[in-house]
Amino acid sequence: METRSIGSLQVSVVGLGCNNFGRRLDSAGTAAVINAALDAGINFFDTADVYGAGQSETFIAQALGPRRKDVLIATKFSGAMEGQGRGAHPDYIPKAAEASLRRLNTDYIDLYQLHNPDPDVPIADTLGALNELVQAGKVREIGCSNFSAAQIREAEAAAPPGGAHFESVQNRYSLLHREPEAEVLPECERLGIAFLPYFPLASGLLTGKFRQGQPIPENTRLSGNQQALSAENLALVEALIDFAEARGHTILELAVSWLLMQPTVASVIAGATKPEQVNSNVAAAGWQLTQDELSEIDAILARSAGM
Repeated sequence: METRSIGSLQVSVVGLGCNNFGRRLDSAGTAAVINAALDAGINFFDTADVYGAGQSETFIAQALGPRRKDVLIATKFSGAMEGQGRGAHPDYIPKAAEASLRRLNTDYIDLYQLHNPDPDVPIADTLGALNELVQAGKVREIGCSNFSAAQIREAEAAAPPGGAHFESVQNRYSLLHREPEAEVLPECERLGIAFLPYFPLASGLLTGKFRQGQPIPENTRLSGNQQALSAENLALVEALIDFAEARGHTILELAVSWLLMQPTVASVIAGATKPEQVNSNVAAAGWQLTQDELSEIDAILARSAGM
């Protein structure tokens, strides 16, 4: 599989979002998905301490075992963890990192990400503590999530001279949510920072299983979400399905390949609850969209926005 850079890391262009582990999947289910990911050539696993209240990290460690050295693990901190704390204060960061290291059964984290900005802590203080983890060899690269362009610029200016700075930004981005294109993606390109889109499949809307005029599948993340499953969204999904199928592709292939046309996007970290979903996500990355096709997609999305 093709790889792209996050600092010194070479990550597979399709990664695995691990937010289902410890939530919708138990240890055995997690192992099945991770085994499928490794077999498919995925080397990049993105989790967070809060996923499954720590169980996502624990289940990943159990599934990987001695194969940990063959993969790149990204995790996040700052969310509230019972009995542990929360936030981005320099006193808390080493504590959070040590807890993640224990759960992951490893002595280093490949990409350690600030899950959300902490308005109560100067970013320079947070970066100083993260830099100490890098200097100690406990973290290889650092990143952030849910940052605005202004916050990215502030963090870059506050990074310790010669020390670690954010190598990645993880924000929500998909065909149905293009907000990062206005400011965040250009800022990432200017600074040479990798971008990681979360919810790349719009929580399942872009997989093709939600169709206009058909029953809504049960036991999915969007079951009962009337706002996401609005008539406007479902009509847009149908238009995108028609566009993809007219060219011999699926909407899933469109969703993944479209994101990878952005040069700043390092990896599409789609979640999965079944091995076959992993295989579908990996297979979806091969469509090289032309400029004419990209322009037509823009027109479809613009028409929807004007409805």
